[in-house]
Amino acid sequence: MTKTYEKICKTLNDTKELAFRFAKLIENDGCFINLYGEIGAGKTAFVKQVADAIGITEKVTSPSFVILNEYHSAKIPVYHFDLYRLENEGIKTIFDELQEYSEGKQITFVEWAEFGQNQVPFDHIKINVTYEDDDSRKYSFEGFGDNCIKIVEELSR
Repeated sequence: MTKTYEKICKTLNDTKELAFRFAKLIENDGCFINLYGEIGAGKTAFVKQVADAIGITEKVTSPSFVILNEYHSAKIPVYHFDLYRLENEGIKTIFDELQEYSEGKQITFVEWAEFGQNQVPFDHIKINVTYEDDDSRKYSFEGFGDNCIKIVEELSR
């Protein structure tokens, strides 16, 4: 069973508000989040807004070239992966590591999660970011596992 929620963000302030609401739901216990969307859709922008909302003081940047950025300045660590540059074999070598980042109190974002062949057997939230015709963004949240379903339900209220 899953739970879904969609939100159209017409402005950066709309995105900031959505990210803040999401951050408040995950900042105590953490969460594993897979991000999907075209280049420039707003995946990293959303991560930046969530990191800001939970108190990360480091500059949040795309991990496209380094695969993983870590942020430890808030009360909960944030790990930000980007799988775009990994080949199929590279994904296989990092898969166990990704599972480790799903355990414990931390927030883990994985951009380009589709390159992981959607094989995430553990609890997580899938966020798909798409462009709308009017240049707004649609954020679709889908929770997998009891805790993540509860987060998406709370977000939809």
